Amino acid sequence: MTLPVMKNFINGEWVESKTTTFGDVWNPAKGEKIATVPYGVKEDVDMAVQAAKAAYPEWRATPPLSRARYLFRLKEAFEENFEEIARVLTTEQGKAIDDSRGEVRRMIENVEHATAVTTLMTGYTLEDIAKGIDCYGHRQPMGVFAAIVPFNFPGMVAWWFLPYALVSGNTFIVKPSEQVPMTQAKIFEIVEEVGFPEGVVNLVNGSRDVVNGLLDHPDIQGISFVGATPTAKYIYERCGATGKRVQALGGAKNIVGVMPDANVDDAIPSLITSFFGCTGQRCLSGSILAPVGDIAGELKEKFIAAAKNITVGSGLDEKTAMGPLAGAQHKERVLSYIEKGIAEGAELLLDGRNYTVPEYPNGYFVGPTIFDNVRPDMTIASEEIFGPVLTTVRVPDYEAAIKLIHNNQYANGVAIFTRDGDAARDFVNRIEVGMVGINVPIPVPVGYHSFGGWKKSLFGSHHIYGPDTIHFYTRLKAVTSRWPTGIKAGAQFNFPTMS
Repeated sequence: MTLPVMKNFINGEWVESKTTTFGDVWNPAKGEKIATVPYGVKEDVDMAVQAAKAAYPEWRATPPLSRARYLFRLKEAFEENFEEIARVLTTEQGKAIDDSRGEVRRMIENVEHATAVTTLMTGYTLEDIAKGIDCYGHRQPMGVFAAIVPFNFPGMVAWWFLPYALVSGNTFIVKPSEQVPMTQAKIFEIVEEVGFPEGVVNLVNGSRDVVNGLLDHPDIQGISFVGATPTAKYIYERCGATGKRVQALGGAKNIVGVMPDANVDDAIPSLITSFFGCTGQRCLSGSILAPVGDIAGELKEKFIAAAKNITVGSGLDEKTAMGPLAGAQHKERVLSYIEKGIAEGAELLLDGRNYTVPEYPNGYFVGPTIFDNVRPDMTIASEEIFGPVLTTVRVPDYEAAIKLIHNNQYANGVAIFTRDGDAARDFVNRIEVGMVGINVPIPVPVGYHSFGGWKKSLFGSHHIYGPDTIHFYTRLKAVTSRWPTGIKAGAQFNFPTMS
């Protein structure tokens, strides 16, 4: 069977890459190759940028409400193709189908929110800042923007950026992860059907050369990125050198604190989803469980029992709660962290290393894994594993939990489980983390609130979507206006009558 070869979508057309280098796309549940992806070159980038640049003046001059109407149509088209997008996503990424459906739903929610541009993009005005002088400000688009998006959310992350950039009057280029390009290919087929003007929205497949081509191109105004911290830092620095705007979201090591007064039975289902949902491959997954005081024993027993009942298998099976890891190399990376935890003296309570799914012997599966008695200085407590590995760091009291969180190099998300309102309020006020959950272990803001961490989890001044995003994709022009005193309009003029 001939496997599909991914193409670029540039200037309203599907075109082949100029490259001679290609990579493989895999079904991680089966361990089978399912497509070929071009590792694009700078000529591909330049073709997309020139198309986007040429489309910008007319798109910028299109009224905001008219731009939003394209998104209204796109939202309906996404709804009509909802299940197909989710199934393509699961096939190439591996996550459980319900996780994929949730991802597609969040993608659509951002398209919906972006249609509010006539409110989101409004400026300001104040008359008589001095006698006869008024001042007002406009938010104006800037030109061509691009997004470089990760493998763990092949559908959603690009659409954290794209609808807001488009609706505010910019043109756009998406660079999907070369590991999972099929989801965006499906999405862009729908974009093509909706009929955006040529060049307004583009897609370029590739790897390092395409990334550097986007970062260095003089006609790109800004870059949005989600991925690992070293890459986020690299993108931030390279954009700074070329004067581009940048929002680069990096890694995480999210800590979930459980206070002695927490209702463990109520908390366990959502905690299981936090640590093992999406096979731990999301930037807001729980990574460190921090039981406070005597609750550790009860929490351990109930967590292990619940984790043992997780159904692991192909993401396309409706019964599956946890699918495979996204790739063979990533599986080896996660396994190496488990080995390192054992070598450094952590207590392995639940071992997922040799987990097998009989129907899928070649799949990239790692079962739920739980460590206890982990010290904060251990590798598994300090580095991002990005897999279904829970590390338990016991803390004696609330203040020790705060210290553990603040000593973390990342500050993406954090959560506390408690029935004490005073403790929860103090936690929110004091904790130095970008996204906080109170009895919510995956504190992902919805599309109309901004998303982003602190410290090594974010490089750049703007969070993504929500209120921050329009500020990122526009710049403010302030106008101070005074008109000389003269003849009042119409006072001494004979205007022609309308026949």
